Amino acid sequence: MAYRKLGRNTGQRRAMFRSMATALLRTGRIETTEPKAKELRSIVEKMITLGKQGDLAARRQAMAYLLDEAVVKDLFENISKNYAERQGGYTRMLKVGFRRGDAAPLVIMELV
Repeated sequence: MAYRKLGRNTGQRRAMFRSMATALLRTGRIETTEPKAKELRSIVEKMITLGKQGDLAARRQAMAYLLDEAVVKDLFENISKNYAERQGGYTRMLKVGFRRGDAAPLVIMELV
């Protein structure tokens, strides 16, 4: 599987994606660079799929990854109910331009 390293070592990259996934599920939308958003998309889709399963094992897997227990509770009780009939494609990326400092492409990533 090819993945993006994003200029970070494994621990830094894992911590960044854990915090980004938690923030996206907490607020519903975040602004980030396009390569980070493309990697984050698969993580968030898996978390919502775990929420749709709804059993104890799935809740424990989500708790092991996400940083906030309240976000996991919201994921299993509210967010997953919104996507009960939907078979994937829970996120949307809207391109908003380029960052001033390094001209990195920016996107707003939000839950559909």
